[in-house]
Amino acid sequence: MATEKQPHWSDILKRRIANPKSDERSEEEKNAEETELFTKYYSEWKGGDEQRNYKTIPRFYYKLPAEDEVLLQKLREESRAVFLQRKSRELLDNEELQNLWFLLDKHQVPPVNGDEAMINYEAYLKVGEMAGPKCDKFFTARVYAKLLHSDPYGRISIMQFFNYVMRKVWLHQTRIGLSLYDVAGQGYLRESDLENYILELIPTLPQLDGLEKSFYSFYVCTAVRKFFFFLDPLRTGKIKIQDILACSFLDDLLELRDEELSKESQESNWFSAPSALRVYGQYLNLDKDHNGMLSKEELSRYGTATLTSVFLERVFQECLTYDGEMDYKTYLDFVLALEHRKEPAALQYIFKLLDMENRGYLNVFALNYFFRAIQEQMKLHGQEPVSFQDVKDEIFDMVKPKDPYKITLQDLVNSCQGDTVTSILIDLNGFWTYENREVLVTNDSDSGSNVDMEDT
Repeated sequence: MATEKQPHWSDILKRRIANPKSDERSEEEKNAEETELFTKYYSEWKGGDEQRNYKTIPRFYYKLPAEDEVLLQKLREESRAVFLQRKSRELLDNEELQNLWFLLDKHQVPPVNGDEAMINYEAYLKVGEMAGPKCDKFFTARVYAKLLHSDPYGRISIMQFFNYVMRKVWLHQTRIGLSLYDVAGQGYLRESDLENYILELIPTLPQLDGLEKSFYSFYVCTAVRKFFFFLDPLRTGKIKIQDILACSFLDDLLELRDEELSKESQESNWFSAPSALRVYGQYLNLDKDHNGMLSKEELSRYGTATLTSVFLERVFQECLTYDGEMDYKTYLDFVLALEHRKEPAALQYIFKLLDMENRGYLNVFALNYFFRAIQEQMKLHGQEPVSFQDVKDEIFDMVKPKDPYKITLQDLVNSCQGDTVTSILIDLNGFWTYENREVLVTNDSDSGSNVDMEDT
């Protein structure tokens, strides 16, 4: 017996439209029928097999191999290496960059804007066609619009565009280079990964040629700590490669490739040889018993030797120590915090020490507790102690916290006065500088006037 062929849903719909009939059913009944028909015909269209439909969802999670799955781990490492090599080959090499510059220079469009050669959109697209497929991503309307400023002819600077390309190529090269040290393959570097990267980078930096190999481990430790102090505030032990690329630290490190780097630039660069030797030299000078560690008494001579004993006590309570003494790595965090007091990461470090009860804010009691040590130091130096009430009012006026009785870390950061406030509370020299700021400014102005008079 032949089975009756079921009409197609589109035929049913056409017939209903062609022969409308009065329908006395309620809206609920109509909606129910509509839902039933939709479910039926949608299932037929998809094949009717719900299990098979789920199998078409693309895989988005790949479980990492376990530590004992050596073969899978090796396979994963090899596949990542091949992937990174392929990405590296997609980048412009030196010869291709030179060819790009030649094409841009050849297609510049007059008139010259000052000393800068310019190019319009039509010539820009023509160069893109000639430059090869590797350059396609640079020759888009979006990139052109990004570099378009105030030229009356609607052109962009050839030099700015070329620098843009160079910067992008450098970023991709650096990301690939960092990814080679990403052992976990998850887009971040652990401390040991970054140490290996910087250690192997040292021979490529001419400004570090004079470093003794015996100092390499201390140099690497000094360099790595800056990355982790500022980029890993939660102390997770790892940093995203994206964060490394986004900050300026890598630029400072790679600046040491410049063989003619000025003395001033070297002194201001944390990663330079003079800077690393300075920090390590200070550590050795503080270590009076030469045991490789710093006691609280030894650390008290840091800087101008005017940090209060109360603050130093908190440092040794909160920071990692070994039998009550501080190692070089912990010392580096301490130095980075005190030398960069304007930075949020440094303020977070100091705030944690000032927030004795871990409440998340500083109240009048906490301010008084730390400032009392400043008053005691003033007495020891034969000075008349300043009233805490006056200092407290000045601090709250500077910070302007949301709660008039509590100062949070965010309040300190938002006020842009965190460095001044912390200096007042932990360092006699910092308090003295704040207290005599008007005199110091006047002296600086007088000195400047004298210099001007002498020059004339």
